[in-house]
Amino acid sequence: MELQGLGPGVGDEAVAEQVEIQAKYSGYIARQSEEVKRSLGLETTKIPAEMNYDDVTGLSNEARQKLSLNAPETLGQASRISGITPAAVALLHVHIKRFSVQDGAREAS
Repeated sequence: MELQGLGPGVGDEAVAEQVEIQAKYSGYIARQSEEVKRSLGLETTKIPAEMNYDDVTGLSNEARQKLSLNAPETLGQASRISGITPAAVALLHVHIKRFSVQDGAREAS
Protein backbone atom coordinates (compact mmCIF):
# COMPACT_ATOMS: atom_id res chain seq x y z
CA MET A 1 0.00 0.00 0.00
CA GLU A 2 1.45 3.34 -0.99
CA LEU A 3 0.14 6.89 -0.96
CA GLN A 4 1.67 9.24 -3.47
CA GLY A 5 3.75 11.96 -1.83
CA LEU A 6 3.94 10.16 1.52
CA GLY A 7 6.66 7.70 0.70
CA PRO A 8 6.60 3.91 0.76
CA GLY A 9 3.68 2.13 2.35
CA VAL A 10 3.61 -0.75 4.78
CA GLY A 11 5.12 -3.94 3.39
CA ASP A 12 3.21 -6.34 5.65
CA GLU A 13 -0.31 -6.89 4.27
CA ALA A 14 -1.72 -7.88 7.67
CA VAL A 15 -0.53 -4.57 9.16
CA ALA A 16 -1.89 -2.64 6.18
CA GLU A 17 -5.25 -4.37 6.59
CA GLN A 18 -5.39 -3.50 10.29
CA VAL A 19 -4.57 0.15 9.55
CA GLU A 20 -7.34 0.24 6.93
CA ILE A 21 -9.85 -1.32 9.34
CA GLN A 22 -8.90 1.13 12.09
CA ALA A 23 -9.32 4.06 9.71
CA LYS A 24 -12.68 2.88 8.38
CA TYR A 25 -14.23 1.97 11.72
CA SER A 26 -12.66 4.47 14.13
CA GLY A 27 -15.96 6.36 14.55
CA TYR A 28 -17.84 3.18 15.42
CA ILE A 29 -15.11 2.06 17.80
CA ALA A 30 -15.12 5.43 19.59
CA ARG A 31 -18.91 5.36 19.92
CA GLN A 32 -18.80 1.82 21.31
CA SER A 33 -16.13 2.83 23.83
CA GLU A 34 -18.34 5.68 25.04
CA GLU A 35 -21.27 3.27 25.39
CA VAL A 36 -19.12 0.95 27.52
CA LYS A 37 -18.10 3.86 29.77
CA ARG A 38 -21.74 4.88 30.16
CA SER A 39 -22.72 1.30 31.03
CA LEU A 40 -20.01 1.11 33.67
CA GLY A 41 -21.34 4.35 35.15
CA LEU A 42 -24.79 2.80 35.46
CA GLU A 43 -23.34 -0.17 37.32
CA THR A 44 -22.04 2.08 40.08
CA THR A 45 -24.99 4.50 40.31
CA LYS A 46 -26.90 3.46 43.42
CA ILE A 47 -30.68 3.67 43.63
CA PRO A 48 -31.69 4.88 47.10
CA ALA A 49 -33.36 2.12 49.11
CA GLU A 50 -36.25 4.45 49.95
CA MET A 51 -36.88 5.24 46.26
CA ASN A 52 -40.57 5.70 45.50
CA TYR A 53 -40.96 4.89 41.82
CA ASP A 54 -44.37 6.61 41.77
CA ASP A 55 -42.49 9.91 42.15
CA VAL A 56 -40.52 9.40 38.92
CA THR A 57 -42.33 11.49 36.30
CA GLY A 58 -42.75 9.79 32.93
CA LEU A 59 -42.20 6.23 34.13
CA SER A 60 -44.78 3.77 32.78
CA ASN A 61 -46.98 1.82 35.20
CA GLU A 62 -45.32 -1.41 34.01
CA ALA A 63 -41.85 -0.02 34.76
CA ARG A 64 -42.97 1.19 38.19
CA GLN A 65 -44.35 -2.25 39.04
CA LYS A 66 -41.28 -4.13 37.83
CA LEU A 67 -38.87 -1.81 39.62
CA SER A 68 -40.86 -1.99 42.86
CA LEU A 69 -41.05 -5.77 42.64
CA ASN A 70 -37.36 -6.30 41.85
CA ALA A 71 -35.93 -3.46 44.00
CA PRO A 72 -32.66 -3.06 42.05
CA GLU A 73 -29.72 -1.57 43.96
CA THR A 74 -28.10 0.11 40.95
CA LEU A 75 -29.15 1.53 37.59
CA GLY A 76 -27.19 -1.28 35.95
CA GLN A 77 -29.35 -3.87 37.69
CA ALA A 78 -32.48 -1.91 36.74
CA SER A 79 -31.42 -1.85 33.10
CA ARG A 80 -31.28 -5.66 33.02
CA ILE A 81 -34.87 -6.12 34.23
CA SER A 82 -37.07 -7.40 31.42
CA GLY A 83 -39.31 -4.60 30.15
CA ILE A 84 -37.23 -1.75 31.57
CA THR A 85 -36.31 0.44 28.63
CA PRO A 86 -33.24 2.65 28.23
CA ALA A 87 -35.64 5.61 28.47
CA ALA A 88 -36.88 4.39 31.86
CA VAL A 89 -33.30 4.03 33.09
CA ALA A 90 -32.56 7.57 31.88
CA LEU A 91 -35.61 8.88 33.78
CA LEU A 92 -34.42 7.11 36.93
CA HIS A 93 -30.93 8.52 36.49
CA VAL A 94 -32.25 12.09 36.17
CA HIS A 95 -34.56 11.59 39.16
CA ILE A 96 -31.73 10.25 41.33
CA LYS A 97 -29.39 13.09 40.33
CA ARG A 98 -32.03 15.75 40.86
CA PHE A 99 -32.98 14.55 44.30
CA SER A 100 -29.43 13.88 45.46
CA VAL A 101 -28.61 17.52 44.59
CA GLN A 102 -31.71 18.73 46.46
CA ASP A 103 -30.84 16.57 49.48
CA GLY A 104 -27.33 18.01 49.49
CA ALA A 105 -28.73 21.55 49.39
CA ARG A 106 -31.07 20.77 52.33
CA GLU A 107 -28.20 19.33 54.40
CA ALA A 108 -26.06 22.42 53.73
CA SER A 109 -28.83 24.79 55.01
